[in-house]
Amino acid sequence: MADWNRDVVEARIQEAADVLKRLPEERVRGFFNTWPDMMVEFSDMVGRAGEPMKRPPPHPGAISRMEETLTWSKYLEPDDARLLWARADGMPWKHVCWRFGMARATAHRRYDYALCLIAWQLNGRQPPRKRSRGFVVERVRSLSR
Repeated sequence: MADWNRDVVEARIQEAADVLKRLPEERVRGFFNTWPDMMVEFSDMVGRAGEPMKRPPPHPGAISRMEETLTWSKYLEPDDARLLWARADGMPWKHVCWRFGMARATAHRRYDYALCLIAWQLNGRQPPRKRSRGFVVERVRSLSR
């Protein structure tokens, strides 16, 4: 993809977080169950809450995109990467602010900057060292218009 923008990067990161949730859990090798499956009758199920349906495992293409997306954290400072993944994982802004000890506006600015910095570097540019974070955000937004 040649033209990366903030919205595309955000969608890919959210997809990667969703794929990580849907991967099968890791099991310890060598242990197994010899008990037979329990036969459940209708009378046993009366009054019980139904089990939540599990989502299917992710598609191999989605797993490949997730692996590529996980490497994008190298473009960010560790705190910005943690904030980005916490938000992609669905953590509400209030909890993000409590966890990172910052105001809502500051957390949103850092989140926005992290997405724009990833888009900036995926487009083959080096981040400017003597410019503000706002410069990178405005340039990426102006390119996506």
